Amino acid sequence: MKTITTFLPLLTIFCIILGNHKAVAFDKNLKGNELINVVCSESQTKDLCLKVLTSDPSCPQASLQDLVLISLKVAAANASGILTECKTLIDDPNFDPAFQQGLADCKETLLDAEGQLEDTIAATLANKEHDAQVWLQAALAAIDTCDASIPGDDDILSQQSRAFRHLCNLAISLSKALDSSSKMKPK
Repeated sequence: MKTITTFLPLLTIFCIILGNHKAVAFDKNLKGNELINVVCSESQTKDLCLKVLTSDPSCPQASLQDLVLISLKVAAANASGILTECKTLIDDPNFDPAFQQGLADCKETLLDAEGQLEDTIAATLANKEHDAQVWLQAALAAIDTCDASIPGDDDILSQQSRAFRHLCNLAISLSKALDSSSKMKPK
């Protein structure tokens, strides 16, 4: 009986974890807008997903790998925007030195995040989806560090970092779908 009472909570936790990681099922022949609609229907941020993936002129012919790259391009542009805003705020003499130091720390981690997005693109192009997901997680950790460096959560940087998180999470879900589809292909 003791074995069952020990095993039951573990089974429950396993089922909860498994239930939160759902794979996107789609027809491998889908491309472009049809693929975007299927992929975005599974997204927690459907409107953002549709907006991002249809923003690129190549979307009508896009494969799943193309969609990953489109999402990464938008995430990189967002990171660059945050970095530009951060650099502008660092030079503002109206902020106290502690806040400016937080901005300087944030700037360094944003530079790391940009590099991690470049590594993610390289991993995606090399069909190393697992590596791409690891780099994306590192970029998310960098933006968390940036946020922790700056007090408050209602400023423009906080809003942009929330958008960055959504974009990275979109890229992660697309990369996972790409990884799943590549494992299902016959060799």
